[in-house]
Amino acid sequence: MDLNFNNKTVIVTGSVQGIGREIAETFALNGASVVINNYTDAERLESVAEEIRQKGGKVKAVIADVTKEDEAKKLIDAALEMGSTIDILVNNAGGLIKRVPIAEFDDDHFNTIMNVNLKTSFIMAKLVAPYFKKQGSGKVINLSSQAAHDGGGPGAAAYAASKGGVWTFTKSLAKELAPSGVTVNCVSPGFIASTDFHNTFTSPEVHEKVKGMIPLGRLGEARDIARVVYFLASELGDYVNGQSIEVNGGLYMP
Repeated sequence: MDLNFNNKTVIVTGSVQGIGREIAETFALNGASVVINNYTDAERLESVAEEIRQKGGKVKAVIADVTKEDEAKKLIDAALEMGSTIDILVNNAGGLIKRVPIAEFDDDHFNTIMNVNLKTSFIMAKLVAPYFKKQGSGKVINLSSQAAHDGGGPGAAAYAASKGGVWTFTKSLAKELAPSGVTVNCVSPGFIASTDFHNTFTSPEVHEKVKGMIPLGRLGEARDIARVVYFLASELGDYVNGQSIEVNGGLYMP
């Protein structure tokens, strides 16, 4: 069984740091040609790309706002420049943005959250679907969150709702693309430390509190998520379809 991704092309949205970067590097260092993406910091994105190249990976950095279809197409074009097919799409773009209690509901914040966490997955899936159908194969892995199941922390209602939407979208897309030989799955991270997300929005005290609640006795790392994504994208995951894989050390058990 060959678990390398030689001659495979992978798109990872939102891959300048944390989980997205780890996923992209994991694929790149195992033979794949990888398109990485961010939409605000070209210098940082290119720096990440160069670091991966220095380790022997093949990567192309694309600045694009994937909440907009015309910009998202840049990732498709970049992937086709790297290979003759698009084999794997990882919809990782997303974020909490800020914590907003329901009593302070704000249209702009709500729309921003829904666009970056949910709309991006719709757009990217729409763009890759014709290629997947034509070649009769492909893998889509969407990134949801434990918040989709338990509602998230304080001020995260919009975020949790958007990630719940990602999970529901995964099931719908899995049904739609399965006849073409395409699988669609979802990975729902728990508390993943050392990411911009928790470094920005979660205090050190909460880090320690949550750590004490996790049966495995440690916070998650980006590589814990990347390894599950890699499994789903490999032939080991060929018969896994329409599922949400919970990766949280036992903090949440459905």
